[in-house]
Amino acid sequence: MTSHIKYAMNQNVDLTTFDNELELYKIKSINPSCNLVIRIRCDAVETQCPLGIKYGCDPVTEAPVLLTLARDLDLSIVGVSFHVGSGCNEPVAFRRAIAAASDVFTFAEQLGFINMYLLNIGGGYPGNKDTCLDKIADIVNDALDEWFPASSGVTVMAEPGRYFAASAFTLATRIHSMKKRSTIDEHMMYFINDGVYGSFNSILYDHSIVVPKPLNDYPMGKTSPCSIWGPTCDGLDQVIDQVNLPRMKMGDWIIFEDMGAYTIPVASTFNGFPLPKVFAVANRGIWHKLKNLMPFSEDHFTTVPIVATIKMVRSESSDDDTWEENDVEYNTRHYPCLHMKNMFSVPEA
Repeated sequence: MTSHIKYAMNQNVDLTTFDNELELYKIKSINPSCNLVIRIRCDAVETQCPLGIKYGCDPVTEAPVLLTLARDLDLSIVGVSFHVGSGCNEPVAFRRAIAAASDVFTFAEQLGFINMYLLNIGGGYPGNKDTCLDKIADIVNDALDEWFPASSGVTVMAEPGRYFAASAFTLATRIHSMKKRSTIDEHMMYFINDGVYGSFNSILYDHSIVVPKPLNDYPMGKTSPCSIWGPTCDGLDQVIDQVNLPRMKMGDWIIFEDMGAYTIPVASTFNGFPLPKVFAVANRGIWHKLKNLMPFSEDHFTTVPIVATIKMVRSESSDDDTWEENDVEYNTRHYPCLHMKNMFSVPEA
């Protein structure tokens, strides 16, 4: 937006991206001294969110035209960026994109852009457990060694937001209602206290696949078909359409791991349902490290009993964020609990 370019200029931010001719003319008219990074499109085939449908120019057919126009407008091009798509499950996509970026660098330098120093390889790195991050890292490092070695002097930037956030949060939900779908089958509908308007909005907007894990122990092998639904009045508020789970009862808890990316930050309070409250569970080693760092102190922590596998429930009658001994299933350990926005989210029951 024009207002964004003006604000950045007033804040002495002199680096921005572009991917089309109109953006170049806009930048030329507002902040012609700004340093520019051309964003190319190189989508992964397997990705949760293909961002190339919205951003990025074709590195072969469009990038040369845009770079030539930038030269004619006397603008400064300093780098190339790309984003293979959020939640990438095709590691080799990074190699294709880095190779394409190298070709764009070469063309830009041939046009006379001698200050090319920046390569932004974007995000998309998966953060869930048991993902292909190590393979992505190997492919990225090999590709950088081939096309952008340390001797090139190019600064490499990455945006691993999902990687850091996804596995940091576990969502604990509670069954508040349940019913059989019909009288002729055994399919059970479970209604929980969070849904697609809350933490599970990632199902709609991030194409995430969530995996329910009952908190309680149930007899092995005894499962039945069921679906899981959110609390709102919307018939589309469905978390899972079909899954086999042990037969549960009202008041039971269902855990969803890897719920840190694109969940609570973009959730709403539609129908009056509040956002989940968030707590941190840290082992004593992490606690001792955190409590000595600003702005933390021992006042931020309370030692509470919880089971090793996050078997923690919150008192429904409690108005504060404390945990009480009778709120916890036994066979427990004692861990510090950090009273800040961090790792463990619990919707109101």
